[in-house]
Amino acid sequence: MIAEVIVDIAASETDRIYDYLCDDHTIVGSRVRAPFGGKTVAGFVMRLKDRSDYPEEKLKKVLPCPDELPALNSECLALAEKLTARYRVPKALALRLFLPTEMRTGKVRELMRNYAALTVPIEEVILPKTAKNQRGAAEYLATNGKTDCARLNELFQGGVSGLEKKGYVTITKEQILRDPYKGLETESATRVLTSDQSRAVQTIREDSRTVQLLHGVTGSGKTEIYLTLIAECLKQGKSSIFLVPEISLTPQMLSQLRARFGKNAAILHSGLSAGERFDEWWRLRTGEAKIAIGARSAVFAPLENIGVIIIDEEHDSSYFSETAPRYNTFDVALLRAKRNGCKLVLGSATPSVETYKRAKEGEFSLIRLDKRINQKPLPEILIADMRREVRRGNNSAFSGALKEEIEKCLAADKQAILFLNRRGYSQTVVCKECGYVAKCEACDVSLTYHRDEDCLKCHYCGAKYGMLSACPECGGKKLSYAGTGTQRIVSELQKLYPTARILRMDNDTTSGKEGHYKILKAFAEKKADILVGTQMIAKGHDFPSVTLVGILDADMSLHFSDYRSGERTFQLITQVAGRSGRADEKGRVVLQTFDPENDVLRYAIGYDYEGFYENEISLRAAMAFPPFSKIVRVLVTGEDDQKTIEALREVYFALEKLYTDNPDKFLFFNKMRAPIKRIQNKHRYQVLMRLSDTSVLPEIYAACAQARNRDALVSVEENPTNLS
Repeated sequence: MIAEVIVDIAASETDRIYDYLCDDHTIVGSRVRAPFGGKTVAGFVMRLKDRSDYPEEKLKKVLPCPDELPALNSECLALAEKLTARYRVPKALALRLFLPTEMRTGKVRELMRNYAALTVPIEEVILPKTAKNQRGAAEYLATNGKTDCARLNELFQGGVSGLEKKGYVTITKEQILRDPYKGLETESATRVLTSDQSRAVQTIREDSRTVQLLHGVTGSGKTEIYLTLIAECLKQGKSSIFLVPEISLTPQMLSQLRARFGKNAAILHSGLSAGERFDEWWRLRTGEAKIAIGARSAVFAPLENIGVIIIDEEHDSSYFSETAPRYNTFDVALLRAKRNGCKLVLGSATPSVETYKRAKEGEFSLIRLDKRINQKPLPEILIADMRREVRRGNNSAFSGALKEEIEKCLAADKQAILFLNRRGYSQTVVCKECGYVAKCEACDVSLTYHRDEDCLKCHYCGAKYGMLSACPECGGKKLSYAGTGTQRIVSELQKLYPTARILRMDNDTTSGKEGHYKILKAFAEKKADILVGTQMIAKGHDFPSVTLVGILDADMSLHFSDYRSGERTFQLITQVAGRSGRADEKGRVVLQTFDPENDVLRYAIGYDYEGFYENEISLRAAMAFPPFSKIVRVLVTGEDDQKTIEALREVYFALEKLYTDNPDKFLFFNKMRAPIKRIQNKHRYQVLMRLSDTSVLPEIYAACAQARNRDALVSVEENPTNLS
């Protein structure tokens, strides 16, 4: 038998099928160890055949990996082929998406343990009086049944092996599954659907279109609709994929899934340990678990016979991969939905403009949920004009209105959430005497001061620097802290409200898989009065006691040089505001801004998504921005500046010829330095294009694939979420 193998080396030079001899019991999709270039490397069996075009005596033989099942099912193999063709990446890179990293590298396997069990009744165990440990072990097994050998050896050293030699005990090896959230508290089980929810479920069932957009205001009960759809799939013997944008949301959703479906739910995300991630993946691969929940990467879960795929908060930018292959999760989910003949359900209170346009035009089904399930109104949003606050001499981060609302909230024994999408204590450290700004040595960005560690950090590469005592340029001692981060907000709150209990939730406080869960659990249990956080607190969370939300800098994302800045601002404000007033008490939101007349803020205050959309889509149409065009960025990065420029030239000249030959398909074409010129000691250049006709996309990918070399990395991004 001949196996067609892809070796697990992500390089264009080795990106082809290799023929190997294999055993007759080799299965398509299985992992193998293949002799390659004088060493043994991992590989994947793509196909099997009876004969090769090469002389059989010249073929080497592969050795199978000790997997009980083929690592990749037929759907995974087919999907990897499509991703390879779509994004022009090596096949090995696409195949890696479907496997836990540590499994590929051989650093993790099943956790096996030895268990002992008596083979005869205790009355038939005959032992000498001196064999006290054997007697103790036998009696323990008689009382407790099958037991872990390690536990028995702790209690009765050597007793188990003695009993085994005498034939009184059998020892078996069994797999132990590592549960990443073993002590997770489950939330309440099934709720009765409202009439609006029932109507939504019925529409999703009956509508013939693959993609269903569930456009529901915050608190309208979208999660219960998702769970109902998953329950129906389980009854039909089908599996489900449930995607959420933030790791912080996965424990909360998992607790609801566990309450409803028990161990049928498995979680996949980067915060798990290697062993936990492998075991959760293995439960999905074997069919023991039929529901995959997780962030972006869970779209590659090794499930078969999928009945529904759900993408919650579909507008979120985290669904776009920033490493090769730079896929859009929606595109991958749509491929899987069509292959399985199932529905792809997108949920959001603030759908992306592109998605909503496709729904309005009838390509997707559009299902609206305009009311909260408790029939309570959406929280009132109060505008705090920070220009007036400054004129009054208030230079703090809190307006008078916000301070007043916080005091009322604390007096009523309620909870508040304060949102600021910037972590750290201050954004930059500046010398007042010469204007020096502390910058990262490896990145072209300013450093952020973190007071609790008394250090400067780069938020791009993670580098740490000691805090400056004087300016390194002029020796001046007058250093100022510009900009405000979540640490400073907490510090100022503690001075204003010394008795208030305050929690902070950002990347600095949520390390480890339970970092998010512990903070959210403490806040849900009312162990804190105020939660200060970045965008990870903005979505999906449901805290009945929260009656106040403060948005400290609503303008932060409003004036970025990005065509999506207005859309992102509207989405963030709506999502954060939706955390307030989700129970019986009416919610309030204080929105602090220096630009209160801005159209985006005006629509957000009235929760007028339709008005925002009509205004935004007309602007996009007038400027020919997506969805009326496609922005393509070719990013060239490398450690050697000169060699990176040479790679840029090669790419640019190939693309320039394409542009010259097809001028009617381009709205814009130019090369330039990236806005952030260097990250992690890698110089960054880009070719920016705006296409009116996407038929040239394959040629753009092909030109960039040919230009890749050892000295520079060339990557293609479509409608990139971050143009910095």
